[in-house]
Amino acid sequence: MKKMSRFRIQNRHRQLFALVKENRARLLLAMACMLVEAAGTSTAAYLVKPVLDDIFINKNARMLMYVPPAVIGLYLLRSLAMFFGDYCMSFVGQDIIRRLRNQLYDRIQDLPISFFGKETTGVLMSRIINDVNFVRDMVSTTITGSLRDCFTIVGLIFVIFYQIWQLAAFAVLVLPVAFLPIVFFGRRVRRTSTGCQEAMADLSALMHETFAGNKIVKAFGMESYEKRRFFDKTRHLFRLEMKETKARVITSPINLFLGGLAAALIIWFGGSQVIAGSYTAGTFFSFLTAVLLLYKPVKDLSKFNNSLQRGLAATDRVFDVIERESEIAEDSQPVDLINRPHRLVFERVYFKYEDDMVLQDIDLEAETGQVLALVGMSGGGKTSLVNLIPRFYDISQGAITIDGIDIRKVSLASLRRQIAIVTQEPILFNDTVRNNIAYGRPEASEKEIVAAAKAAFAYDFIQDFPHQFDTKIGELGGRLSGGEKQRLCIARALLKDAPILILDEATSSLDTAAEKVVQQALENLMRGRTTFVIAHRLSTILKADQIIVLVNGRIREAGSHQELLALQGEYYRLYQMQFSDETAHG
Repeated sequence: MKKMSRFRIQNRHRQLFALVKENRARLLLAMACMLVEAAGTSTAAYLVKPVLDDIFINKNARMLMYVPPAVIGLYLLRSLAMFFGDYCMSFVGQDIIRRLRNQLYDRIQDLPISFFGKETTGVLMSRIINDVNFVRDMVSTTITGSLRDCFTIVGLIFVIFYQIWQLAAFAVLVLPVAFLPIVFFGRRVRRTSTGCQEAMADLSALMHETFAGNKIVKAFGMESYEKRRFFDKTRHLFRLEMKETKARVITSPINLFLGGLAAALIIWFGGSQVIAGSYTAGTFFSFLTAVLLLYKPVKDLSKFNNSLQRGLAATDRVFDVIERESEIAEDSQPVDLINRPHRLVFERVYFKYEDDMVLQDIDLEAETGQVLALVGMSGGGKTSLVNLIPRFYDISQGAITIDGIDIRKVSLASLRRQIAIVTQEPILFNDTVRNNIAYGRPEASEKEIVAAAKAAFAYDFIQDFPHQFDTKIGELGGRLSGGEKQRLCIARALLKDAPILILDEATSSLDTAAEKVVQQALENLMRGRTTFVIAHRLSTILKADQIIVLVNGRIREAGSHQELLALQGEYYRLYQMQFSDETAHG
């Protein structure tokens, strides 16, 4: 099991490296710029020798003419190299974050409904926004900085060995000691960073819930409760961030002290050698400058290591989703369905969701053009049953066939093209009326969109909008009434013109006046289609060809309205509960 885990992590990093590799031209240019910058830093340290020995001590006027312009040219070259190097690496980082976000969103969209039942929206948003930013920082800032520092270290080591090799050997021996805290505390940073990212995801999830459900929060007077929950989560995040900060910032002071200790020893030994006449003052100060410049990039590597660890932790969280396998598998040679009326058959179907058996021994047939109604108490399995038709979930046992073909052998895209759904909660998008109606068929003509709106009894209220079909309807259609939203959903389903229709309590949340209008629109929608209707109000399904009564995941009764009333069983009791005042007339 451990081997597999290691392989997965290595594979993730290979994929990330492949994204970096796609920008190899800019990477090579950035590395060339970093080499120039590192060479400039090393040259600046070397120039201390002629400045001190030739200009200040030997008072060489000729060198005074050459050295200042050389310094100007050197720093101009370093500045240009720094600009182009940083720009190229930032481009690579931004390109990678774009590609990773695209991969992540692409994968999330392809995952089944069950995935969204287990993950909260806020957590998924946090992975796309926050975690991917950590990966970007790791690639653009960390790799840029660490490469520049590594090149600088190599250049400066060359300078100090060239100047005084004995002292250089001592200085280099201290370097491995400086790397020990980087490695030790880097591991701790990665652990705590994972906790911080998870806590941030929880915070995003809470904000999404409370902002989306703000009306309920206010209606129940729960503002103080939600504030306390938010404050508790920010306190938890603060504690984790301080743990990470402690592990992250402690390496720099340790390296600073080690650098100071080494510098003191070098000054003591080098100073005695200068006094003895073994080296010139310029040679020693050039060496000392290089050593002091050398310890800065070593110290900075600890910061970059912390960023690297945060980025690696974020990479794991991002690729946890990207590598997630879908439970809904496509057949190796899928069948494409023709867009025409269909016959659906459930054959001894069982469905288990996690550990709960939701549906058991379901046998039913829906003939072409039939209306099949599903009724029963809440939790009976009605929605679970219709969710199996478009393969939002896969059955545990048995088969569902469409025109004699097992739906698991049909391509998902082809299967879902045959199905239109209108749910209890109308799902609309923050876009124009036109684009919401044409959501299933973006290529639809204006004439077809208007015809669908008219058939759904939506045309008249759309004409009252300031921009009519070009009016934006707000998040989840927030600017519309419940009846208006539902009629737009029906127009969308009408325009899709799918031969199979699923109505999941499409009128249960509407008042009586709105229900009548929507019911008329639904009758237009149902005409000529094989329709599954989940109904809470039995008055809406009295004319159904078949009524299926589901109790605890099993079919208890099946038949027409009159046949089921005559049985005086479960359906009769449901009917009595809703129409007790009209029983005598029934």
